[in-house]
Amino acid sequence: MAENKTRALSDVLDQLEAAAHDDSIQVQEVIEKLGRKSFASLMLVFSLISTSPASAIPGITTIVAAIVFILVVQMIIGRNCVWLPEFITHRRMSTQKLCKGIAWLRKPVHFVERFLKARLTFLLHRPWLWLPLIAILGLTLFMPFMEIIPTSGSIASAVIALFAAGLLTRDGGLVVLSLILLLGVPITVWHFGFSG
Repeated sequence: MAENKTRALSDVLDQLEAAAHDDSIQVQEVIEKLGRKSFASLMLVFSLISTSPASAIPGITTIVAAIVFILVVQMIIGRNCVWLPEFITHRRMSTQKLCKGIAWLRKPVHFVERFLKARLTFLLHRPWLWLPLIAILGLTLFMPFMEIIPTSGSIASAVIALFAAGLLTRDGGLVVLSLILLLGVPITVWHFGFSG
């Protein structure tokens, strides 16, 4: 069972790749493929898309920020099934760019999986879970402004992906790491992007 948990990230990439067909894929298809109750999987997928070379697409950071914001709000209020507005679910992504991004992510994901295991699982429940969720809410509000600073949106998305990976693999240690980074990202981006 533990081995299955540590493979959770690769499994999500496998599911996403299996959903890719034709020239483009609708966000709705991604949701249906991963499951309407898979908040962590969906958060991981969309944040990884924004971390991959696909992040070069104008506006992708803002779109991902909006999706993650809506997912987190639903997680905080305890909703069981994912809901996203139609203007998001009807958006389409290039399958070529998506598959290229998935291929690019395989190696780092495989590397990270070697260190993941179930630990500090009490942090994955309320009220502890609210701390990183609230931090992510704040970060997503900041992310649209990161569009003007190269790579900053990818960094923010990577930290959110770490949190989602922690949820999927029941790794509370990774959740703690993501919380520390979540608090530091806006300050770091502001310092290097706007100072001097």
